[in-house]
Amino acid sequence: MHVHPVDIYYEDTDFSGVVYHANYLRYFERAREHLLGRAELVRLWQEGNVGFVVYKATLEYKEGARFGDTLEIRTTVRLASPFRAVFDQQAWRPGGEKPLVKAEIELCCVGAGQTLVQLPDVVRQRLAI
Repeated sequence: MHVHPVDIYYEDTDFSGVVYHANYLRYFERAREHLLGRAELVRLWQEGNVGFVVYKATLEYKEGARFGDTLEIRTTVRLASPFRAVFDQQAWRPGGEKPLVKAEIELCCVGAGQTLVQLPDVVRQRLAI
């Protein structure tokens, strides 16, 4: 499991003081980027025009985080096909008893012209899938 910390700022919240629901997609994306490695993602794009697109996203909201919270984005990954990886992600308060938000994000690997390509070996190794 990969754990990525996220601090909640005032700008992340809505009028009720709770994190705006769409921001969790940003937090999950940031955690995936750190898991894969920003430098590696840049290299894959610059050297081979290989990138990732979201194929499907399912989120389940249990409780909202608030301004001043620090969250842990916990991520595990599984292979769905040679072209697609599924990221099971959850937002937790450290020491919490249950996740605030659960997500299942499926990413496809694409090349030039947005055509499907197999997940590169380096990505599979990093994700241990």
